Amino acid sequence: MQLLDKEANVFLYQQVIDFVEQQYQQGLLKAGDKLPSLRKLSSQLGISVPTVKQAYIELERRGQVQARPQSGYYMKATAAKTLLPMRSKWASTSPAEINCRSLIEQVYDAIHLPDTVALGISNPIKVQAPDKTLARLMRKVLSQVSEKAVSYGPINGDKKLRMQLAYRYQEQGVQVAYDDIVITCGAQEAISIALQCVAQKGDVIAIESPCYFGIIELIESLGMKAVEIYTCPEEGVCLEDLQQSIEHHHIKACVFSTAINNPLGSKMPDAKRASLVELIESYQVPLIEDDVYGELYFTGDKPKPAQLFSKDGLVMTCSSFSKTAAPGYRVGYLLPGKFEEQAKRIKRAQSCSTAMLPQWTLTEYVLSGDYDRHLHTLRKKLMYNCERMRCAIAHYFPSGVCISQPQGGSVLWVRCSSKVNTRDFFQQAIDAGVSFAPGMIFSPSGKYQNYLRLSFGVHWDNKVEQAIETLGAIIHQHYQKHQLL
Repeated sequence: MQLLDKEANVFLYQQVIDFVEQQYQQGLLKAGDKLPSLRKLSSQLGISVPTVKQAYIELERRGQVQARPQSGYYMKATAAKTLLPMRSKWASTSPAEINCRSLIEQVYDAIHLPDTVALGISNPIKVQAPDKTLARLMRKVLSQVSEKAVSYGPINGDKKLRMQLAYRYQEQGVQVAYDDIVITCGAQEAISIALQCVAQKGDVIAIESPCYFGIIELIESLGMKAVEIYTCPEEGVCLEDLQQSIEHHHIKACVFSTAINNPLGSKMPDAKRASLVELIESYQVPLIEDDVYGELYFTGDKPKPAQLFSKDGLVMTCSSFSKTAAPGYRVGYLLPGKFEEQAKRIKRAQSCSTAMLPQWTLTEYVLSGDYDRHLHTLRKKLMYNCERMRCAIAHYFPSGVCISQPQGGSVLWVRCSSKVNTRDFFQQAIDAGVSFAPGMIFSPSGKYQNYLRLSFGVHWDNKVEQAIETLGAIIHQHYQKHQLL
């Protein structure tokens, strides 16, 4: 069967473009799918590799496909309206008391509701759960450690695991010794310890806006206040706004996710991250880096840790295996910079030690090489899910809804009409079998009432597609209520 007409009065590369577009329109290619390799399609169509490449480059220029280094070309959700920076419409805020616990509790409760598609909580490993591998490794560990498995471990955590973490940071140029690292009960405890090292009740903490609601709730629980800093959906926190806030408010620390922000999915360029560290250290303001999504970048190289650029030791790095391997293991870690002694003292007082069996299992997982292989596959599947969900939202939600184009992570940040409050239909969505995270919980001052966060860190199936369709129908109802359709 001849797919191209070499005698036609149309360039061959244009015919390749038409062929790809037709495959997409017919549903044979979907958002997130990888296009055939240059060599494979050239063989299939009986044309040269350069002709196919010319077509792919043009499709990329039009925004229909995305080129990924050393991977190939992928279809994009072309109907999705991408969320763009809106700096001019962003209103600055003063330090605020935080009080959003009730709605956050409802979001967490929705995770465990039966017959509910939980899109409100970010749990990337649902895409590619390594449970069988970890179970095998845990059985191996149990056969070796016997009674040690039920004993208290060192306050700092397992030495071998800390050594592996140190090696991974050293490979990126960060000069850290394994004795500097503190293993914690998830990244949340790491951030809690870091905050207590540098601030106390009543102090002001600078956060990104929007900001992960777990950080907001943590600041609330410690009796601190938060000041929001405008954060660009492409390049992260605005340094000019941060400097103004430092000069106008007595900011004791910053808590930022510069590698991959949650919920925006922005990735701060390494050069800007270096400028950020230079700025905060010039004012002697500590930076607490929430790096839980740092391994889940989609394109280019892994973001450099902010600690790499620190000269004064004022950067503390917090991360965990929760988003990449096993959230139930509750294994996180803290690189405390110059605050090592305070961090170890607070860890000892707060939880004494972290469970050893999960640490030993993760040590084996990292040493075996399975962890890095898992990450490679996980990133690919998350990228695929991201485009599938962007495409579904564009199809089922009202036109004009804007969707983030994340550079990593597992969530989408969606903006509805300014006349819509997503909290108003939160319970309605749960009753219909789908949960999401209302935008207002990502701001201590109540911004983002017309936003919502959806997780594409799911095992994609018809239930997920139907959940997005259901949520879209509910949003349509609220648009009609406000006469927006």
